Amino acid sequence: MMLRLFCGLLLSLSLSVSTADAAVRVKDIANLKGVRENQILGYGLVIGLKGTGDTLRNAPFTEQSLQSMLDNMGINIRGTSLRTRNVAAVVVTADLPPFVAGGSRIDVAISSLGDASSLLGGTLVMTQLRGADGETYAVAQGAIAVGGYNIEGAAQTLSQGVATAGRIPNGALIEREVKGRFSEMESLILELKNPDFVTATRIMDAINAHGSGRYQKAVAFERDYRTIVLSRPRGTSPVRFIAEIEELLVEPDTPARVVVDERTGTVVIGRNVQISTVAVTHGNLSVRITEAPIVSQPSPFARRGETVVVPQTFIEANEPGAKIAILRGADLQRLVRGLNQIGLKPQGIIAILQAIKAAGALQAELVIQ
Repeated sequence: MMLRLFCGLLLSLSLSVSTADAAVRVKDIANLKGVRENQILGYGLVIGLKGTGDTLRNAPFTEQSLQSMLDNMGINIRGTSLRTRNVAAVVVTADLPPFVAGGSRIDVAISSLGDASSLLGGTLVMTQLRGADGETYAVAQGAIAVGGYNIEGAAQTLSQGVATAGRIPNGALIEREVKGRFSEMESLILELKNPDFVTATRIMDAINAHGSGRYQKAVAFERDYRTIVLSRPRGTSPVRFIAEIEELLVEPDTPARVVVDERTGTVVIGRNVQISTVAVTHGNLSVRITEAPIVSQPSPFARRGETVVVPQTFIEANEPGAKIAILRGADLQRLVRGLNQIGLKPQGIIAILQAIKAAGALQAELVIQ
């Protein structure tokens, strides 16, 4: 039943692709080179926890950070033994959007660094977020939104989700802009997310067809199977030019590939997968072993003998009639129809695909995870 549902899903998806338009937007399969996010991170303290913070003796960096923060506020606690449990050391991470302006806000993610059991109800103290160059680009602060909880008692613990991580929506304020502006970019280059020669050629043809009709000239040429160089016409703003290019529709080419996950029994077959004509049979041999020991006693009035347990084993082998089918997969529909004739479970499909690949009849790349 599982196989039939799986194959029926594949067949319905394939039919929908063949009947509907399979074209996608350029912006969904290619990125503009240089327009990307930058990762920033920082180290900070979360306060206001209800006894679920770090144990200062087990996390000495939390105690040192707390002492340094109080020193900066003019409070000297050096040499004092701290016993607080409402403070936790955390790592703050965020993604800095491209061309973001100073004063904008972005979301930040908070993750516990010590042995705190929960960050629920905590507040992040002002934390500097630095980039790979060591410069501070944002400052984060605010109340943490935690999606899980962790409640501990003397003899029982109740938890759901992850209580040692959370987020602060719009919790970081941009203090420094990344160098460079979009209008100052010397060249406009599209980079394919899945590099392919056919897809790169189709994108270039679609862009040049659009450019010939709107600008009366070709505005793109391929550099390799990954990048396409754009030539912006004079008098056209780069933002409007890229916006027009990204809305063009292109049908990307996909490689012939079969992905198999043996742990979950998942099989994903690409649209271009083909199988040369091959006959396949698959049978399951089941062996049943039953132990039924019996008790053996000596005959009545016997002078010698003793009661013993005699093992008795019954072995039954059963191999149901295996079906044989001829697979000739000129397209995905025929391949799924042929596999469906055999009536296998996902594990059986995996075994058959591996055997067909070993026989040289699977004209596709077999990826086993």
